[in-house]
Amino acid sequence: MSLRTSAEKIYTRPFWLVCVSSLLFFASFNMILPELPAYLEQLGGADYKGLIIALFTLTAMISRPFSGKLTDRIGRVPVIMAGAVVCLICSLCYPLLTTLSGFFLLRFIHGFSTGFTPTGQTAYLADIVPADRRGEAMGYLGTAGALGMAAGPALGGWIAQLYSIEAMFYCSSFCALVSLVILTRLRETAVHTSRFSVRHLAVERSDLFEPRVLAPCLVMALCAYSYGAVYTLLPDYGKHLGILNKGLLFMYFTIASLIVRLVAGKASDRYGRVAVLRLSTGLALVSMLVIGLAETKLQLIVGIVLYGLAQGSTSPTLLAWATDLSDPVRKGRGVASLYIFMEFGIGLGALASGWLYANEVNRLFPVFAVCAFLCLTAFLFLVRARKQRLQEITTSNS
Repeated sequence: MSLRTSAEKIYTRPFWLVCVSSLLFFASFNMILPELPAYLEQLGGADYKGLIIALFTLTAMISRPFSGKLTDRIGRVPVIMAGAVVCLICSLCYPLLTTLSGFFLLRFIHGFSTGFTPTGQTAYLADIVPADRRGEAMGYLGTAGALGMAAGPALGGWIAQLYSIEAMFYCSSFCALVSLVILTRLRETAVHTSRFSVRHLAVERSDLFEPRVLAPCLVMALCAYSYGAVYTLLPDYGKHLGILNKGLLFMYFTIASLIVRLVAGKASDRYGRVAVLRLSTGLALVSMLVIGLAETKLQLIVGIVLYGLAQGSTSPTLLAWATDLSDPVRKGRGVASLYIFMEFGIGLGALASGWLYANEVNRLFPVFAVCAFLCLTAFLFLVRARKQRLQEITTSNS
């Protein structure tokens, strides 16, 4: 039975349950990010910092076709819950690690959480929110996630400094547990579902990508590269400039993205997805140059805030655009396709930036210059192509 509501009643109890669960889920796995580089150094892996994000996103990318198919076949809620369970278990296991191979294996497994939960959440909201309010709704969902991403790193850094890194991991696991408990109150929205079967894991070529969403996927990949670079190098950059609590930098980024998400989502409903994306990719370009040239704490914080505003505008708009273009009965596949390109961009950005940086501070500007170039490419793609033409590109491949 469909839970689709009227435009006047889109902010229902299920809507807010998904948002709160998303907040706790994102707080869980982002809580540990600022301390993972130092934790990896303790294990003797200082030269492999790029793999912290890269392995995580690689697994998320690999799991997207499965999560997209399962979201459409067995339902949104089971897929959301599966990601929360993985997040809970992995956070409990980090304190038990003593080897580099164990650490990287766990990071690889941990990536399944973001491969499943956000896909199910986005499809769930697309079910219960009218199309003309979709950008606004995605803005709220993104805001909830951004709140978790803002509070998580700052709280994690504080717990690690005041108590221990083990306590931080346990707190991360607790957040995932509460997120999971909240999900038990949700009612399924997918109309035609079936019990899970091993045959559902048989992914065909058509399950790998939804051609209708090609245009937003290209923009996503180009912009996500910068995200991978920022999350990989921000702790070292902050340390170099004398910022001791590395989680504060992530907090500045996510608070900035919080401020703009709701406005950007509503603006994309009113003025169009492409119009908003032109502004956000242009701002991302400027922010990468500011970060790359930063020589003081203030300059770095300004660059991070600008990037937060850009990312906060880009993410919900791309999600809304992808769901607009998706086949109504294959929303899971459309959303999963967008996330595949996102994970590819983040993973490549993390891996390439870690390799180019090589623990040499004087290499930070070239790293962010590459990010700026890719943001410029996305900007030009959107400026030169009209919205109608972009839709033709996606539909011609269907």
